Amino acid sequence: MSAILVTVQVALSFIPNIELVHLLIILYTLVFRRKTIYIIYVFVILEGFIYGVHLWWINYLYIWTILYILVHFIKGKNSSILWAIVSGFFGLGFGALCSIPYFFIGGPSTGIAYWISGIPFDLIHGISNFILTLLLFRPLYHCLHWINQHFTT
Repeated sequence: MSAILVTVQVALSFIPNIELVHLLIILYTLVFRRKTIYIIYVFVILEGFIYGVHLWWINYLYIWTILYILVHFIKGKNSSILWAIVSGFFGLGFGALCSIPYFFIGGPSTGIAYWISGIPFDLIHGISNFILTLLLFRPLYHCLHWINQHFTT
């Protein structure tokens, strides 16, 4: 499952802020539950090997865990629209979450400047997350649920 995250992330990396990682982490959390934490951290480690470890990599260590926790608290709902809204808002807030280390490194003005400069990308991120989740949640959920029933213990 981590390899799938890496594959879709690399395959879509040429398109700024359009990705399937949010959707897949939501789905993995709903279907694989606690195993998703392992999937997330293997994905983050692989990303570090591919792109190198930098400040963005530290963001990945907590951002995907926050999404996992959020989904874990909302779980039990299989509504495409609900998860599209969650994914969309998480995409909108992605830049704010990524700005946290900059508050510690350069102070509040650096953190705010980082966040504000990325707002156009956050808008693209949120809108694309919403649309992709709305379109792909149901079929991917059924596929993953089937895989979980037939291939895991």
